[in-house]
Amino acid sequence: MSLKTTIDVRPIPPRERHPLLFQTFDDLAVGESFELVNDHDPKPLYYQFMAERPGQLGWEYLEEGPETWRVVLSKQATA
Repeated sequence: MSLKTTIDVRPIPPRERHPLLFQTFDDLAVGESFELVNDHDPKPLYYQFMAERPGQLGWEYLEEGPETWRVVLSKQATA
């Protein structure tokens, strides 16, 4: 797995976060990943990815609060 970048969304306005993360994900090649840093559990983002990019997302928590959440999102080959 190749980590491309880290995106800390905490300073980004909430309405801009998901579009940025989806664009970053869409720009990944299969096997590449990026790290998301947030101030709350990004579980709603996980469910949105599951609905909009079924079978493509790898999701691994590196840190789970209480102040900082870090998650690696990776692009997987679809079957």
